[in-house]
Amino acid sequence: VQLVESGGGLVQPGGSLRLSCAASGFTLNDYAVGWFRQAPGKEREGVSCISRRDGRTFYGDSVKGRFSIFRDNTKSTVYLQMNSLKPEDTAVYYCAAAVYCGDFAPYEPDYWGQGTQVTVSS
Repeated sequence: VQLVESGGGLVQPGGSLRLSCAASGFTLNDYAVGWFRQAPGKEREGVSCISRRDGRTFYGDSVKGRFSIFRDNTKSTVYLQMNSLKPEDTAVYYCAAAVYCGDFAPYEPDYWGQGTQVTVSS
């Protein structure tokens, strides 16, 4: 039972990336799913979350208007579309699954992914 992220990489400022989160051993359709990130020397912060039933979405202030979270229940996969990327978005991004979304991240996640590196640099 695990979450598997993909889609990280190196991108120039102003560019875009799409992260994917898929589950192995269970279905993400039964969970609220979202993303945290942690930059070197900084605390982990919540980025975004999508609820399990009505698909409501939540975003942290630093990414609102630039990032978009959505899910494809036919593939049991959640995506984070990241546009207009800035150097301060550089971090390891972690997918997480929980029963509920908190303010803008999964609340007390039951499952975590291994993380994928996103680097925004020219």
